[in-house]
Amino acid sequence: MAKVYYIDFHTKSGKNMLQKLKNLIEEAGIEKINFEKRHVAIKIHFGEPGNLAYIRPNYAKVIVDKVRSLGGKPFLTDCNTLYVGRRNEGLNHLETAYENGFSPFSTNAHVIIGDGIKGTDDIEIPINLEYVKNAKIGRAIADSDIIISMNHFKGHESTGFGGALKNLGMGCGSRAGKMEMHSSGKPRVNEVMCRFCKKCAEVCAHQAITYLATNKAKINQDLCVGCGRCIGACAFNAIKPIWNESEEILVKKIAEYSLAVVKGKPNFHINFIMDVSPDCDCASYNDVAIVPNIGILASFDPVALDQASVDMVNAAPAVEESSLKQKKYHQDKFKMLHPDTKWEEGLIHGEKIGLGERKYELIKVK
Repeated sequence: MAKVYYIDFHTKSGKNMLQKLKNLIEEAGIEKINFEKRHVAIKIHFGEPGNLAYIRPNYAKVIVDKVRSLGGKPFLTDCNTLYVGRRNEGLNHLETAYENGFSPFSTNAHVIIGDGIKGTDDIEIPINLEYVKNAKIGRAIADSDIIISMNHFKGHESTGFGGALKNLGMGCGSRAGKMEMHSSGKPRVNEVMCRFCKKCAEVCAHQAITYLATNKAKINQDLCVGCGRCIGACAFNAIKPIWNESEEILVKKIAEYSLAVVKGKPNFHINFIMDVSPDCDCASYNDVAIVPNIGILASFDPVALDQASVDMVNAAPAVEESSLKQKKYHQDKFKMLHPDTKWEEGLIHGEKIGLGERKYELIKVK
């Protein structure tokens, strides 16, 4: 049975939340990892500007300082988004991280965008599982020696909730990897937005992109292999995936990508159950939290960690002012928010493929 360690948000003189977090990760066994002169990818969501529910940089510094004290070489990282926003290409993504307080001066670690400036810098990691054969993981993350995930636990429109698996699987996938998880098809061109720059054709290895008499790009669906390189190459967001994957397959693909990220590497995971907004941090806003702040959890097992987090949220009262609008205990709050989601299938699949286990022992750290 996996062990999940937990602290609440009660503090007193001489024991603030940063000190409690340090104590939590030590009790959970982070020092068992050999960090000496090894590159440590600390996967975190830097927050979309306008959204204030993301994890504070102060918490990241606690993890960074601990890794440095153990001889490691940590960096904060995330991969570019597939949708249009402030984090869909490397430079804007860096500016967003700095704007939201993640800099070497505040966290004691550099920020590296995992899949590069255009979201095309990735490595294919073979896993040969049910839905994914070769996961496309951001190169900086794939090149790292150790993975630590810092995860804001909250609701999500498609996956029900976002926790360790969402942050690892979807978050560490390059733009092409994100397309593979979200889509069972191939990208299409929005001719209205196409500027005839021909950058998409330059990166296509399969000669699938040609141009119409109207000077607009066209993707030959028979030649296209769905690699997603053209999506990253287009500076005008004219090439988009078809968001058509079922919710059940989506969460299973995320679990498989998560396994690819941690494959053969020491890994450690932390869930922050605070400011539990109903929707993802990728939105440029955050609604009223659905439950009161609960605590911070840590474990070597990301499946057990997410299962424990779901259980704690569902056992908590709903905030009356939130979108749940009623105080109910022991109900699936994520299904109440997003009825079509299949979040439990992701954890079941994660257990099936050997990513972790759903049974856990919850240990409170004082």
